[in-house]
Amino acid sequence: MAGFAEIPGAVADENGVAHFGDAFREQRRLAAGAAFVPLADRTVIEVAGPERLGWLDSITSQAVGRLAAGESTELLVLDPQGRVEHAAGVLDDGASTWLIADAADAEPLAAWLLRMRFRTQATIEVRPDVVAVGFVDGGSAARSVVAAASAPNGVALVWSDPWQHVSAGGHQYAEIADHPGADLAWRVALLTTDAADELAGSADAESLAGLLAAEALRVAAWRPRWAAEVDERSLPHESDWIRTAVHLNKGCYRGQETVAKVHNLGHPPRRLAALHLDGSDAVLPAAGDPVFAGEDEVGHVTSVARHHEDGPIALAILSRRAPVGDLVVRTEGGDIAAAQQVIVPADAGATADIPRLTRLSRRPTAPDPRNA
Repeated sequence: MAGFAEIPGAVADENGVAHFGDAFREQRRLAAGAAFVPLADRTVIEVAGPERLGWLDSITSQAVGRLAAGESTELLVLDPQGRVEHAAGVLDDGASTWLIADAADAEPLAAWLLRMRFRTQATIEVRPDVVAVGFVDGGSAARSVVAAASAPNGVALVWSDPWQHVSAGGHQYAEIADHPGADLAWRVALLTTDAADELAGSADAESLAGLLAAEALRVAAWRPRWAAEVDERSLPHESDWIRTAVHLNKGCYRGQETVAKVHNLGHPPRRLAALHLDGSDAVLPAAGDPVFAGEDEVGHVTSVARHHEDGPIALAILSRRAPVGDLVVRTEGGDIAAAQQVIVPADAGATADIPRLTRLSRRPTAPDPRNA
């Protein structure tokens, strides 16, 4: 995505353009739908072939077998114990299914799909020539970006993030009437490299935002991401990902038994929480910094951002037994006080209403013949 990185004022790192000179201003304009973000930290995979949707349905957490052209969702690949291995946004155009993955996960996800293909009539190809551009729907940015979106099979490739609502077959653990994700109409358009270069060349400073702005909106919306909230222990329940990435009523798939057991009978061992950080110092925690309740370490930070309205915020994975009150994040620069907002409650799961059955061992006592 050199076209965007070469724009005057662009500050880039290994992930892409972090900002174009004023991260807070970019964030406000992005939230208002007046700016767009080149997402160099995402990579696109194309899955083509007549059996692609039924096959993806059988091996992932989401019901995609009847996905209509232009319809969006997201899926997870789980291991046999129900832990998250891969994640991707999903968009079908009637001929191909387009998977939008975090860049570090794209090649491993594609390799896993190739191993699982067997005789399925489907092809899997990582598409580095396809550029992802993010924006919030409803403003001027949407018009320019959607107009530039690729449409190789007659359907504009614009993915709608399902996080705004609980998807069919999903379940929300967050006990909140006004979920912050409902306000984020996040979209990702897929462009050819030529179209992306043309968009970069015609963009003015007012229409550009960097990855820092996109991350701040994501963290504020409590939206989990593979590159941040997933580790080798992650269950989808822990980050409320069943909300949009898991269909609880679909057929069997790898990890489905664990998903059902934890959801219906148990509780996830960890839980995602939002942290509002003390902003009196310039120090921000980093992903992986430990979180303490008193003297006890109860979890770690997964994502950090400076939000244009909420100030310094973070997401953290905590032990289910972590107390609900205020916490402390321990960083190299010192301790940071953190006010906790519960996303996944400690009693999440155990949703099944299972009737109590009389134990078979409780048999009537035989009469004593001496009393006859």
